[in-house]
Amino acid sequence: MIAVALTIPDVVVYVVAALMIVVGALGVISFRNPVHCALSLIMTLFGVAIAFIEQEAQFLAAVEIIVYAGAIVILFLFVIMFLGVDRRDEVRVDPLVGQRAFAGVGVVITIAGIIFLMARSHWITGVPHVATGVATKGNNSNVQELGRAVFTTYLFAFEATAALLVIAVVGAVVLARRERASTLESSDA
Repeated sequence: MIAVALTIPDVVVYVVAALMIVVGALGVISFRNPVHCALSLIMTLFGVAIAFIEQEAQFLAAVEIIVYAGAIVILFLFVIMFLGVDRRDEVRVDPLVGQRAFAGVGVVITIAGIIFLMARSHWITGVPHVATGVATKGNNSNVQELGRAVFTTYLFAFEATAALLVIAVVGAVVLARRERASTLESSDA
């Protein structure tokens, strides 16, 4: 067993990170406003990232901030704001003329970009591992090898996951709008 000497700065950082995690988690379950809940979740994730940094796991801290606080929670906020939990909207009327055609062009460009990237990446499946504790090819770091693998070998799985997340958000918005529309119609009658 390796003995680790605790220093006062280590204890202070740990206590601050633990307080951020606990206060943020309590905010997530106690606030009534969904935006405040999402912001509390961001505070919790920042506390976890600080704890990772204190344990010298900088990559995990960066992933915690970039992926979870930077992408997932922002996606939650986008859905919350898009749903407009505190206002009523008419769903059948397009607020912007031509938005469906613009969205169609965006979909075509996105699919063409994905096909182009997949054609150039030579992706395969079945690679047993990406990052190991031993030296990698060309003396690259494990993070570089992991990034190279995600955007070449595993590009299809990465893009499919992104597409599934977008589909899930759109489906949640459609279902929420449909429920609210039927609720509004039944309350008007």
